[in-house]
Amino acid sequence: MARKTLTTLLISTAIFAIAACNTVRGAGEDVKSASNSVENAMH
Repeated sequence: MARKTLTTLLISTAIFAIAACNTVRGAGEDVKSASNSVENAMH
């Protein structure tokens, strides 16, 4: 019982970690795109 609960917890944590990485990567790309737009507007 405890082993099954621990396995489920570890799998859930891994899934959330992967989702968080994708979210942060997407936010980073948005910030980069916005900064490029501002830089292009200044030139």
